[in-house]
Amino acid sequence: MIQDLNIELVRVDNRLVHGQILESWVPHVNAQCIIVVDDNIAGDVFNETVIRMAVPSEIDLVINTVEDFAHDYAFGHTSGKNTIVLFSSIKDACKAFNMGFHFDKLNIGNIHHEEFKVCCSPSVFLCDTEIDDLLKLLENAGVIVELKRVPREKAVNIKEALKDVCQKKP
Repeated sequence: MIQDLNIELVRVDNRLVHGQILESWVPHVNAQCIIVVDDNIAGDVFNETVIRMAVPSEIDLVINTVEDFAHDYAFGHTSGKNTIVLFSSIKDACKAFNMGFHFDKLNIGNIHHEEFKVCCSPSVFLCDTEIDDLLKLLENAGVIVELKRVPREKAVNIKEALKDVCQKKP
């Protein structure tokens, strides 16, 4: 476990480690560490091996369950290793938040739910549960939620993307 971390990016992307992360976000934040937080990946030897093969050897990689991650790490901007935290789902990011990993900003890069209700961007399709979870983060915790696939792209605030849905909610 790596303790001294400067968490530069907390991101939800159902693809986890892929080209946009390695080629765009890692250099953008000068990441020296990537933490993958996913109950299905942690402990799955095949999937962990695939992810480890994709990440360059000079970057530390940690793969945790949501519970272990929330217990072991605190969000912070410190002088430690620049770190990217990746969740595969909004549900897991919110679960970690509710368990004590309190971040101030959440980046959503790619989410596709089969029963989506709202298309927020070309790569973000949300269902009712995900929308409710994000609204709780926004309203109850003051977290900034943005849609942004790569650093050079203009961020879209989730409030703007969901304004029609929010106006219809009781």
